[in-house]
Amino acid sequence: MAERKIIWTRTADIQFVSVLEYWIQRNKTATYSKKLLQLVTDRTKQIAQNPFSYKKAKFDNTRVASLGNFSIFYKVNENEIIITAFWDNRQDPSKLLKFLRNR
Repeated sequence: MAERKIIWTRTADIQFVSVLEYWIQRNKTATYSKKLLQLVTDRTKQIAQNPFSYKKAKFDNTRVASLGNFSIFYKVNENEIIITAFWDNRQDPSKLLKFLRNR
């Protein structure tokens, strides 16, 4: 099976960039954000290679890959992995529920 292409939705991309920027401002250094970027890059490669190895989310056709305090929500189709959300698990879960229901 060929590796699927990873596509970030605009919303997921904005969420991820916002998290990276938050940690740069909070820590006054980009060190943690660079580590997080590498973790997400590695995880998305794993998702592309074996998308069904991560658990199903409670939303239609959605799976979730956990990264400790963060989660990557994605959908799988024949040729692509569509990342629909990058979520900080310390946020109010009702926000995530609203967001994913609208997708």
